Amino acid sequence: MLKPDWLRVKAPQQERIGNVADLLVDLKLNTVCQEASCPNIGECFAGGTATFLIMGPACTRKCPYCDISFDNSKRLLDPSEPDRLGEAVFRMGLTHVVITSVNRDDLEDGGASQFLKCIKAVQSRSPFTSIEVLIPDLCGNWDALKVILDAAPNVLNHNIETVPRLYPRVRPQGIYERSLELLKRVREGWPRVYTKSGLMAGLGETDEEILSVLSDLHLNKVDIVTIGQYLSPGPKHLPVNRFVSPSQFDSYRIEGENKLGFLQVISSPLTRSSYHAGEVKKLMMSHPR
Repeated sequence: MLKPDWLRVKAPQQERIGNVADLLVDLKLNTVCQEASCPNIGECFAGGTATFLIMGPACTRKCPYCDISFDNSKRLLDPSEPDRLGEAVFRMGLTHVVITSVNRDDLEDGGASQFLKCIKAVQSRSPFTSIEVLIPDLCGNWDALKVILDAAPNVLNHNIETVPRLYPRVRPQGIYERSLELLKRVREGWPRVYTKSGLMAGLGETDEEILSVLSDLHLNKVDIVTIGQYLSPGPKHLPVNRFVSPSQFDSYRIEGENKLGFLQVISSPLTRSSYHAGEVKKLMMSHPR
């Protein structure tokens, strides 16, 4: 299926991304920007921002939409990773950082202890940097969720990814209701934390199903939603079912912000969960908790 004009992005130039890429190599850190083949890598790297991918780069789940490599073996965590991440945030001078991870179902706590250490490392080195964590579902381990939230991140992001009808095909090891419960527990137990979720369009869902997911997210007290176009990473991944127009993405935003009352809905073809994440800093200032 031929990409429409609005999805054509210039290839990132090495000189524009080089400084950030060199820093990541120097500190032996992974980013979801690189591992998941994000189309916005040139813009974000040129702006000196990145979403750090911890406990990776391989994931214990094999979701057919995702370009991150698969490894379900039991692996040890790197004890030096939190300090290296803290150093990277300090060197880059970030005012807002996103820390995400692969699924680590091989670990009893899903990697919550590593999130805790990474959050603390950033807080120690860059105390004025706001922290957003984009976490997996932790297999419903709510004690592990508490470990992460007690470290006091500013934003807790967990992506719903797609509509419930498509979960068996798109996210076979995920459970729609479990992801909603995770988000609800965050808002109820840690009311000062901003909650965020995201989903992809173009996997076979209908517009009505996307609006229904927005309603579910609102009912479960989510503050911020991102919606973007699914782009298949390659022939071994799920194909694109449809290309959603920019005007339709805008209609999702209008429904979410004006009718449902989310604090923010970022909806466009090239939106990704961490794209323009720095704007969350402005949102936190305009809606303090």
